[in-house]
Amino acid sequence: MTPTQLLRSLAPRRDGRAGTAAASWRTPVTMAVLTLAAALAAALGPRTGTTSFRLSEPTDVLALPTATVPTQAATVALTLVMAALCAAAALRVRAGRPPARALAPAFGTAFVLALLTWAAAGATVPVVGLLGGALALSIPLVFGAMGGVLSERVGVVNVAIEGQLLAGACVSAVVATVTGQPLVGLVAAVVAGALVATVLAVFSVRYLVDQVIVGIVLNVLVTGLTGFFYSTALAPDAARLNSPARLPQIALPVLGDLPVVGPVLFRQTVVVYAMYVVVAVVWVVLFRTRQGLRIRAVGEHPEAADTVGIDVRATRVRVVALAGAVAGLGGAYFTLGSVGGFGKDMTAGAGFIALAAVILGGWHPLRAAAAALLFGFVSNLQNVLGIVGSPLPSELMLMLPYLVTVLAVAGVVGKVRAPAASGTAYEGAS
Repeated sequence: MTPTQLLRSLAPRRDGRAGTAAASWRTPVTMAVLTLAAALAAALGPRTGTTSFRLSEPTDVLALPTATVPTQAATVALTLVMAALCAAAALRVRAGRPPARALAPAFGTAFVLALLTWAAAGATVPVVGLLGGALALSIPLVFGAMGGVLSERVGVVNVAIEGQLLAGACVSAVVATVTGQPLVGLVAAVVAGALVATVLAVFSVRYLVDQVIVGIVLNVLVTGLTGFFYSTALAPDAARLNSPARLPQIALPVLGDLPVVGPVLFRQTVVVYAMYVVVAVVWVVLFRTRQGLRIRAVGEHPEAADTVGIDVRATRVRVVALAGAVAGLGGAYFTLGSVGGFGKDMTAGAGFIALAAVILGGWHPLRAAAAALLFGFVSNLQNVLGIVGSPLPSELMLMLPYLVTVLAVAGVVGKVRAPAASGTAYEGAS
């Protein structure tokens, strides 16, 4: 057997799936519970009048008419669609096959539309604002998730994503303010994230310190350093050190004029466009290149990778540093693309949410990005429901992002398999 054949036998399948999913009643049962909840809301809390969905903004070149639907009838119709999708999933599981991949997204879309229609009776839902706000909240999570995927695919648990985001946010604000160039701040954020990740890699790979402990210590260290620096320097002298120019929005020709998706996806800053590129590049590198095969082999079976001549430790250090650079770029979005300045503890646990997205996405870059987008969407959905006057209790709306995440992990994704050597120190000769 050649070295390449050996690596292919050890690494996950080329498309990133660990294998064919077994049929499980988990997904149909979750769908049934949500369908029952929608049916009870329609039956016990009927809403009269109409619900409007505004599909365009006044500045759009191609304006779409506002869609208005009868609230109660549309809620009942969407509930019936949910029931049909639930039945389709149950029939597949009963036949010994896993539910089709399109069923869960289709069911989730129907559920969200039913919830919005029911909750926004007599009001107008700004669809572009809902989707645009969801994307804005998701951007740091996607960058953090890509950093987590890279690190864990090479065998290092990156608990320090929070620290990498925070370091990128702080350094980018200072450098962009001092130089007057936001793009220079982006580069500085990449360097800052890479430095934090390099410390993680050196201690966990070279000195075999527990990866989780090092990650937690780095999070505490970066939080303390940035908090101290903010209190002693940035806040007292914000004009000179913490007033970065925000990145301008760039509208792509033609694409930026498309209805709905144009304002959301193609009238964005350079950081958002970089996010699209990063997700695609991480997927291509991991699953379509020889180097990606080596990375996955190191994360699955470092002993075998060492046997065929791969420097396991050096590979882990390089890839983890690259993962930190990606996460640092996500941190820069807080200061240069969103808020416009650094604030103490401004990442607010985004790194841990990104780590959850990695697990929810099964350590696959595309699915991890989708999980990060899901969390951002649900977080912004909570805000929109509050604006339109939802009858749901405020406590339930505060729980909504976390409740949906738990349902997605336990009810749809279920048990997932991490790279076999993730979190395991390697003491080989390389």
